[in-house]
Amino acid sequence: MNLINRIPSSKSFLSMTIAGVVGGLMVIMGQWILKPTTSMNVAEELPMVSKVSYTNFGNNNANAPSNFVESAKRSTSSVVHIFAEESQESALAKRRRNQSLDPFADFFSLDDFFGNSFSQPQNGSGSGVIYSQDGYIVTNNHVVGFADEITVTDSDGKKYKARKIGTDHSSDLAVIKIEASGLTPMKMGNSDDIQVGEWVLAVGNPFGYLTSTVTAGIISAKGRKLDIIKDKKAIEEFIQTDAAINPGNSGGALVNLEGELIGINTAIAAPTGVFAGYSFAIPSNIVRHVVQDIIQNGGDIERTNLGVGGYDVNEDLVKEFKLKIKNPQGFYVEEVLRTSAAQLGGILSGDVIIGIGDNVIHNYDDIDKALKYNKVGDIIKIRINRNGKEITLPVKLMKAL
Repeated sequence: MNLINRIPSSKSFLSMTIAGVVGGLMVIMGQWILKPTTSMNVAEELPMVSKVSYTNFGNNNANAPSNFVESAKRSTSSVVHIFAEESQESALAKRRRNQSLDPFADFFSLDDFFGNSFSQPQNGSGSGVIYSQDGYIVTNNHVVGFADEITVTDSDGKKYKARKIGTDHSSDLAVIKIEASGLTPMKMGNSDDIQVGEWVLAVGNPFGYLTSTVTAGIISAKGRKLDIIKDKKAIEEFIQTDAAINPGNSGGALVNLEGELIGINTAIAAPTGVFAGYSFAIPSNIVRHVVQDIIQNGGDIERTNLGVGGYDVNEDLVKEFKLKIKNPQGFYVEEVLRTSAAQLGGILSGDVIIGIGDNVIHNYDDIDKALKYNKVGDIIKIRINRNGKEITLPVKLMKAL
């Protein structure tokens, strides 16, 4: 079985030694770890998947460009180092919330006899990419999501205090902002245009102290779904590359030979907790959608669902339910959840969903894709077939049930 885990970034020599011992035990157990490439001083439970297939075409030096100098020059000045810290107050508040959910939490706490908690606040280091001249920076949610205090260091060594603009757990992206002007944002590339076998660079701050590090590799695969984002509405379409990234690279840039951003480095697959050939990045086209949403609306993005259950339409289903529909496609609604967006929007059991906005719906997967970037409060137009008649319903989306 392959383990898919997030990678903590490097800490002190002691913690690196401990990580090595743990990694060695994992090797002995024959397990693979995929972790986010950031470091934390608190161990976190690692997500798990089985039978993950990794395709790696390897480097072909005969076809390699003569150098990567121009791409590196264009990208390194737009990548920053991030150090994130959680306050003791936040750590205690989080623990109290956990206790309220678990009535037996006190029996397993690490408090002393005087009620003082031994639980420690989290901290960690990662990377970020300058998104705008006025100080917006994109990074991973797992780099800054827990943090109360964030320090950004640019490629020239200048330090800034940053504030959190918002996060999106479903895509593992976050936006922070520093008070600055005249910064050099990274040019956004089109991740849909990238090809397997294309050369790329990874830019970041591995282990927290090897700042502005550049490594090269190729795109090994596209559209990887790894189930490492534990969210009902997780958006996973990772770019796989063999460019070396390590703890501390999370939130850094994956760029093409023109120095354009095509992905945000997020995770690696490795038996020891450090790079062993497989890296994963969030495509820039997902980054563009999510970051613009966070900047415009602020706060944490709440993803949504429609609240329907049923079956994909095919010829057999048309015959079984005697559907009056021209083409055997769409999603047949058998159940509408109470107080869901679908119920409040007027969708009924027996309806066939055939379109959402400009998207034609062939099956339930198409519904998920059509709603991928929508959030709570959005109003969408849903086309349905009801007893042979096509109707368009405006539906206001609600929080996922």
